[in-house]
Amino acid sequence: MGRDGSTKRAHIRVLIAEATRMGGQLVATALKRCRNHFDVIATTQNLSEAVQAVEQHFPDIAVISADLQDAPLAGFELLHRLRTSRSKTAAIVLVNSSDRDLVINAFRYGARGVFCRANSFKALPKCIRTVHNGQIWASNHELEFLLEAIVYSRPLQLSKIHSMSVLTPREEAVVRLVAEGMKNREISLKLNVSEHTVRNYLFRVFDKLGVSNRVELVLYALTGADEDVA
Repeated sequence: MGRDGSTKRAHIRVLIAEATRMGGQLVATALKRCRNHFDVIATTQNLSEAVQAVEQHFPDIAVISADLQDAPLAGFELLHRLRTSRSKTAAIVLVNSSDRDLVINAFRYGARGVFCRANSFKALPKCIRTVHNGQIWASNHELEFLLEAIVYSRPLQLSKIHSMSVLTPREEAVVRLVAEGMKNREISLKLNVSEHTVRNYLFRVFDKLGVSNRVELVLYALTGADEDVA
């Protein structure tokens, strides 16, 4: 109890998973301004460090960048592992922009909140408290994405009914380059083909794997390799 009779707010244990050391420091600084309300128990930059920190420190909240040092969208693999391990750590995903596919797939993979870097980091502590209290954090714009997904979209099929083995070697090469964050033009230069040909490859890959966009394809590539081997 405080001197005024009020109950002291419990510290929230926070793990930060960011692609760069500077990015992690920015998040940590935003939380340290809130006096003693948060304990940053670890700042990590790649998937293995983040998984180890979760297993060792049992954070209440994990603030996870969509992109980690490992690869673009590697943060979603961390989300996947948190969910499949039934960890009690609640996840908030940091995105560079409120991209529809990123937002929808973040929540599909188990995030309890999405925080856009375009917003002031002053709002991040409130976001963390909201999620820690068992609520969802999303802007009205992002909630519209989720409602549209419920009404119009088919369920995301990442159960690996299909396997990467159905792809041709060239299609596999395109998937690898997409997973590395390359755009169609960059892929066309890398493979010495036209952008039109790259788009055709992607359409065939989407159809074979049962995904509908690049984000789903990268998530498939990130989570599919281990499951196909198992």
